[in-house]
Amino acid sequence: MTSGPPLRSLRAPNPSPLTGTGTNTWLVGGSDVAVIDPGPDLPSHLDAILSALAPGQRISHIFVTHAHLDHSALAPRLSAATRAPVFAFGTAMDGRSPLMTRLAPTLPDHGEGLDLTFSPDHHLADGTTIAGPDWDLTAHHTPGHLGGHLCLAIDDTLFSGDHVMGWSTSIVSPPDGDMGAYMASLHRLTERHWRRFLPGHGDPVEDPGQRLHDLITHRRAREAQILQGLADGPALIPALTARIYHQTPRHLLPAAERNVLAHLIDLASRNLVSATPALHPDAAFSLA
Repeated sequence: MTSGPPLRSLRAPNPSPLTGTGTNTWLVGGSDVAVIDPGPDLPSHLDAILSALAPGQRISHIFVTHAHLDHSALAPRLSAATRAPVFAFGTAMDGRSPLMTRLAPTLPDHGEGLDLTFSPDHHLADGTTIAGPDWDLTAHHTPGHLGGHLCLAIDDTLFSGDHVMGWSTSIVSPPDGDMGAYMASLHRLTERHWRRFLPGHGDPVEDPGQRLHDLITHRRAREAQILQGLADGPALIPALTARIYHQTPRHLLPAAERNVLAHLIDLASRNLVSATPALHPDAAFSLA
């Protein structure tokens, strides 16, 4: 895409270790403006979005890539202020795979950041296109970070939410996160040429093909480390994590353990590892 609709970004004032410098809110279009990821429920950010409109502009559509509070929580108030409908794949629980649905009751509740009250006005199925006067956005269902995660495309530019970012890898924390689905979504994006990714956090990704390759390579390397760690015999997740993430600060190890769990669930689903007595964070894992 060499040209396109007017495009602006606003960064919400919610910096943290998980959000980087804050959540990116994207404004697309000239007269009828589409807002992608309104962001956290902060009055100052609502004012910033409304103040960004020029005379003659209105917000006509609100899109949410996924129902985490730092992306979706402002949607109801922005919709009330503008009467614009909200579009998303679904609620925070929609899109969860059958495997994760089955495992959810046995896994600790790590649903930090889930926007459990979020409910869009319109559900966007994969491949659905919504059009404005000078833009059209096509939904790409990319589960992994969250079951209902969407990326939104304008030609060869992709609003990639939290699925692909330049500043960090995505958190994949079961049962809300699903490593198998995440990897499949990454591979799916490699099937076409993208010029640019505009993520939910951090700066634009100017070489999407390379970034996708790097993310896939990183995850496969982590998977190989886990399998190598099990080569000496069964192991519990804390010991396996400490061996793999030996340079990680102690306070970040719980998040690393959930990442290892995500990989182990995926490996078990592919019959590469087994869990005793059953698939659970406290199980002993071994090579199948």
